Amino acid sequence: MRLNDLDERIVHALAEDARRSYADIGAEVGLSAPAVKRRVDRLRAEGVITGFTVRVDPVAMGWETEGYIEMYCRRNTSPEAIHRGLSRYPEVASASTVTGDADALVQVFAADMRHFERVLERIAGEPFVERTKSVLVLSPLLRRYTSGSPA
Repeated sequence: MRLNDLDERIVHALAEDARRSYADIGAEVGLSAPAVKRRVDRLRAEGVITGFTVRVDPVAMGWETEGYIEMYCRRNTSPEAIHRGLSRYPEVASASTVTGDADALVQVFAADMRHFERVLERIAGEPFVERTKSVLVLSPLLRRYTSGSPA
């Protein structure tokens, strides 16, 4: 389903701050609070909005070590199985299936090297994982989006 401009603006407002009131969003997009609520309810019913969440700054959690793990999975591992397996790790900031040799790329934040190593070992021990390869971030150079995906 392709969103119209008004629905897209509402979704962007919620992605920026899911706690914003319908009245506040309505003032921004030119609708009444009840009209915004009806649209949000419809977007939820249609599966466009799948839920509301909190985004936490990893540094606030004391997680200042960042790394990426390339995951090489066993044959016939579905993206859903990878998602289910990785969703249990609060240290995983994002995960995506990718082109190339690896099956998925996983962004991890940890408190220190030992914590990163423990997370890496746990992920490598998942039944669908054949092997992993990891790299650590030295200095982030450019970040345009604060969540795992552009909103």
